Amino acid sequence: MATSKLQALWNHPAGPKTIHFWAPTFKWGISIANIADFSKPPEKLSYPQQIAVTCTGLIWSRYSTVITPKNWNLFSVNVAMAGTGLYQLSRKIR
Repeated sequence: MATSKLQALWNHPAGPKTIHFWAPTFKWGISIANIADFSKPPEKLSYPQQIAVTCTGLIWSRYSTVITPKNWNLFSVNVAMAGTGLYQLSRKIR
């Protein structure tokens, strides 16, 4: 059972043999860095950077649901980017 699931993942059009797997996987670094910045004082946050992170997350989240094949790794990383960006913007605005 597990072998067949791993084989299916390996052979998926957005699986580990393609850039469609690795690009979103490394993009998680942006979300992780933004989460690490939660401890930064809001004054040190950048409006342009957080707006870019938020907009990128929103735009690419939508795109990842309309492409074929659907890329759930791309979707989840971009939802995380939009969420962390919105949170950081809300901290900066307050």
